[in-house]
Amino acid sequence: MTVGPPDDQGGRLVRIHEQAVGHAYDLWAMIVILHRAGLDVGEGDEIATSDLIEWRGGDPHHWEP
Repeated sequence: MTVGPPDDQGGRLVRIHEQAVGHAYDLWAMIVILHRAGLDVGEGDEIATSDLIEWRGGDPHHWEP
């Protein structure tokens, strides 16, 4: 799965197998999006360091445009 760079409002597009599944504005939103998609990759720091997620345009703590 990939998390794109922050857009003009600080949201990052989340894709699973190239399909958009939502926009996250922080790590909590990532948890919600992933749970809705039926995935459990952990919470908080586990998501930030997961090998399953490719962070593009900034690290997991970068949400500013």
